Amino acid sequence: MRVLISGGTGMIGRELAASLQADGHSVWVLTRSPSSARVPPGAQALGWDGRTTKGWGTFINQTDAVVNLVGERLAGWPWTPARKARFWTSRVEGGRAISEAIRLASHRPQVLVQASGVNYYGPHGLAPVSETDAAGDDELARLCLAWEDSTHSVEALGVRRAIVRSAIVLSAVDGILPIMMLPVRLYMGGPLAGGHQGLPWIHIKDEVAALRFLLENEQGRGPFNLTAPQPVSSGDFLRTLAKVLRRPYWFPVPAFALRLVLGGMSALVLTGEYLQPRRLLELGFRFKFENVEDALWDLLTPGLAL
Repeated sequence: MRVLISGGTGMIGRELAASLQADGHSVWVLTRSPSSARVPPGAQALGWDGRTTKGWGTFINQTDAVVNLVGERLAGWPWTPARKARFWTSRVEGGRAISEAIRLASHRPQVLVQASGVNYYGPHGLAPVSETDAAGDDELARLCLAWEDSTHSVEALGVRRAIVRSAIVLSAVDGILPIMMLPVRLYMGGPLAGGHQGLPWIHIKDEVAALRFLLENEQGRGPFNLTAPQPVSSGDFLRTLAKVLRRPYWFPVPAFALRLVLGGMSALVLTGEYLQPRRLLELGFRFKFENVEDALWDLLTPGLAL
């Protein structure tokens, strides 16, 4: 398979590219800095501006599949107005450039996997959420909806499109988990804003496996929740994290303090969903890490010597 990945230098993109390369697939990665991009050995970095097809668009003719992961990372602080604007422009303009390249192609890819996030659904309290639930109406939900819509036009061109609404992807070296680990390591772990809100999560190995599953499964079209099948509250997640790190779980942090310190980024931990990967399971995907404690032990055991 010949796969083009936009956003391929991020945590998920790097792991996906390495997995594909290891199995003998050809991988191209779109990046703004091709000379310094971190790509797996054998993968080819292609320069792009994140907005147009200039310099790379004809490469679409050589691909069998496209994975669009491009987007300014949310797990960065502070959420300044300029950064929030980049959340939108990076996702929408990047997706539209991908769509335009496919429209102009003489040989189109068979499948496009389009990234999105679980924030698509907005806050749902304690109710379970699946792919049949409608989009929310808060800022992050609208961002996810625009992100998904940026490549909608390829479906009319005959390209199968799978939308992946990813939960918090757990990695020991990148993403939001190292941020969440910091107060726990400093003996300040405890429930955030009561700890009852859902915290959907997925191990990085299952995230990559699910992406590959949807690339290869011809029935994989439409939205899919990429989240472990055993959802937990944020309180249970942090309690388990404290257990794995051998730290106490005792220091509650009220919602107003999180809003004061994190600003808009507090929405990532104050609102949540009890998400279900219903459609992924119906297609036959099997998770390697269904339980959050097993996932955290797998990721963090090698680094417990402090």
